[in-house]
Amino acid sequence: MIEFPLLVLVLGPVLLAEALLARYEVMSYTAGWRTPTTELPHGMPYARGADPDRPPDAYLVYLDGIGKRHFTDTRDGGQLVKALIAGAPELRVLGQVQPYSPLADPLVNRPVWEWLRHRIGLVLFLHNVMQIFVAADHRYRPLYNRAVGTQIAGHLRLAGYRPGSGTPVVLLSYSGGAQVATGAVEKLHTLLGAPLVLITLGGFHNGANDLTHAGHLHRLTSAGDWIERVGTWMFPQRWRLFRNSGWNRARRAEKITVHRLDPATHIGQHSYISPQARLPDGRTYLDHTADTVIALIRAHRDRGPQR
Repeated sequence: MIEFPLLVLVLGPVLLAEALLARYEVMSYTAGWRTPTTELPHGMPYARGADPDRPPDAYLVYLDGIGKRHFTDTRDGGQLVKALIAGAPELRVLGQVQPYSPLADPLVNRPVWEWLRHRIGLVLFLHNVMQIFVAADHRYRPLYNRAVGTQIAGHLRLAGYRPGSGTPVVLLSYSGGAQVATGAVEKLHTLLGAPLVLITLGGFHNGANDLTHAGHLHRLTSAGDWIERVGTWMFPQRWRLFRNSGWNRARRAEKITVHRLDPATHIGQHSYISPQARLPDGRTYLDHTADTVIALIRAHRDRGPQR
């Protein structure tokens, strides 16, 4: 264990450096100093689920929360993605996108962050938190949205998506992944012309991104999720007073539907994706969340594409 004084001495400078350098990736992308990569580790598929030789009912891109640090899903060991694939074999599911890296560069591959991970794991979460605020900052938001939207489109193409095919793309986001998902809408519409459905799970985002080209946004939330509530309080664009924000325009257009997953919490043993906590009907919270997501996607499929 690191003693508290040493923690302060080490963590303080690291946080200061991170605060100053959080914009580095998006600026590097914009200036062309570094090129994002869509290459995955050897043997890792670009999507799992439905047979790649037949058109799936939809492509689902999972944008994980701030625990994401490498290509595999880190928050829950990939259990949510596995549950979705098992429950909806008609979907092609992508879980490798790096929502907190405009350069698609996992933290796990960076020597400095690997050193920190073994000594001060909290810093990894703080890094991704700061990336969320860079993505929400009005000065960098268009650049960040373009970078990650392009990353998502690239992975979808490599997973077999055909632009203009009309196959729906579902952006399922957890926590801060909602900032990235809402920001990717415009670029995905431009590059793929895909019908887009957004599903936010405990979504933490600023409400500024334009959702004009999203068919619908389903907001999965719970009275026990205080982290999601903080986001609705701290970002003025989420307040009804700011009528012209992207979020409020979408609300007036009736593009946003709220679904309750009470009594789940944002994190911990009773989180939305807990495989232990159970509802009165015997289902785990993980099963409840996966069932809800699948039902929403199938309902959109049955209604036909919405643009």
